[in-house]
Amino acid sequence: MLSRPRRNRSSKAIRDLIAETSISPKDFIAPVFVMEGSGVKEEISSMPGQYRLSLDLLIKEVKELINLGIHSIALFPVIDEKYKTSDASYCFNPDNINLKAISELREVFPDLNIMGDIALDPYSSDGHDGLVDKKTGKILNDPTLEVLAKMSIAQAQAGASLVGPSDMMDGRVSYIRRALDEENFKEVSIISYTAKYASAFYGPFRDALDSAPKAGDKKTYQMDPANAKEALREAFLDEQEGADILMVKPALAYLDIISLLRDNSSLPIAAYNVSGEYAMIKAAAQKGWIDGEKVALEVLTAIKRAGAKIILTYFAKEAAQTLSK
Repeated sequence: MLSRPRRNRSSKAIRDLIAETSISPKDFIAPVFVMEGSGVKEEISSMPGQYRLSLDLLIKEVKELINLGIHSIALFPVIDEKYKTSDASYCFNPDNINLKAISELREVFPDLNIMGDIALDPYSSDGHDGLVDKKTGKILNDPTLEVLAKMSIAQAQAGASLVGPSDMMDGRVSYIRRALDEENFKEVSIISYTAKYASAFYGPFRDALDSAPKAGDKKTYQMDPANAKEALREAFLDEQEGADILMVKPALAYLDIISLLRDNSSLPIAAYNVSGEYAMIKAAAQKGWIDGEKVALEVLTAIKRAGAKIILTYFAKEAAQTLSK
């Protein structure tokens, strides 16, 4: 035989030499959860190894991430029920833990990429990403945009370097971009949740923030998992409206969508390796059914191979530790 593909697999040195895809800590955005208090560290039962942290401990955690080569975080706040209202106005209150955390992190870590989440569900008594019409139960698109814009400006003022609208309201990218520009936050980037699907993989995240819808579901604004071409329409609109980065969520079950956007957009593509994907691997590893460390790296490699330049993943810290070995 003249052609023997196995020659290119015969040693680790040759495999590393010709590897088409590699992952590194610089690819990761680490999602972190912040809550009120001091010295508080609560493990999220459905996400082993992930914690709700008070700000003092979050600062220590971020320092560890930076030392591992991870320079980007996505911040998600745990909001006390007493602050949740139907208009979600606490999202731009300067006293909320999210804005205080962004400000403190910016002061301690001037070069840190801080991504703020732009959606109303953590602050809403209804648990939806948008405002709810009390009579009909419908999600109100256009009135929600004004609240999202105020939320984005507040996070920019606090020191966020990126804002991530995850709400899936129509027109929100252009509305937020104009609002930021008018307030002279032209350097704040928008990492848009372009193709965010109405997925069953979000359960553990909603446990972490206690942000599940109180009634109904999110299928009238998040995308149908059956659809792929619709993601192209969303991507085209987000590009036209001023998005800087396009995101696919979830990641593992939507590798085809990541690849589709990579092939049809000149913008960087991000993918969110979500809580349910993380929890499945952790649960199987705890049972001894799989090697969790190896599976995590394989999953992250697959997401990168599909076309994601950026990966939001709860595996960020342990993957960076593994890669450093």
